[in-house]
Amino acid sequence: MLEEILTLNIFAFMLIFARLGSAFSFMPGFSASYISVRMRLALALAVSFAVMPMLATNLPVPPPDLSSLAVLILSEVVIGSFIGLIGQVLIGALQTAGTLIALSSAMANALIQDPIAEQQSSTISGFLLTTGMVILFVSDTHHMMILAAIETYSLFPPGNALPLGDFADMFSRTVADSFRLGLQLASPAIVIGLTYSIGLGILGRLMPALPVFFFGLPIQITVQLWVLTVTLSGIMFVWITHFQERMGAFAS
Repeated sequence: MLEEILTLNIFAFMLIFARLGSAFSFMPGFSASYISVRMRLALALAVSFAVMPMLATNLPVPPPDLSSLAVLILSEVVIGSFIGLIGQVLIGALQTAGTLIALSSAMANALIQDPIAEQQSSTISGFLLTTGMVILFVSDTHHMMILAAIETYSLFPPGNALPLGDFADMFSRTVADSFRLGLQLASPAIVIGLTYSIGLGILGRLMPALPVFFFGLPIQITVQLWVLTVTLSGIMFVWITHFQERMGAFAS
């Protein structure tokens, strides 16, 4: 009797950890390289252990053979990775916006090692991503991400066939929406940058002796930084609202 209880508990914990651990491996903030792997593992184990009594009753019975067990665990890993990657795509809107703002403000070549994107990005992209990550945790949206991963058990019950077509369709739509949102967030800088470039081009035609590059670049950078300062709160508000709406669709 004790052996059966232990076997069932280990199977349930392993199945839950496969999904939640995969989600934590890709969720924004939790999957960052500056966070210790041991801390990420400990957090995923703790959350899996805490929700196991609530979810264990909805899990399928242990499969009779090893191959069926491997397929079941792999499907849980796919679901957890999917929900985690959705969060990564949503936060990517800020990197898109920062890149477009940097292009409009002539600062695209000022690259830094971005700890959030884990690659070289423009300084504005790094600033927006860092600010967005701070807001994500300050507003307790990371709790919504964890809740969304847990609520996937009602959307995608373990043991059922994976809706891979729906996964691909939703992921592609999320990528498109994220890029569109990034373009919308950067639209003030794009409009002002385009207007300034047209005016500077006309001025250069009217005054051929004017050193357009040395005259216009400092003003362009100053104006775009002022625009970013004015619109920053609106950019962050629109982005975090979009993030919460998309993650809330899983958590509702």
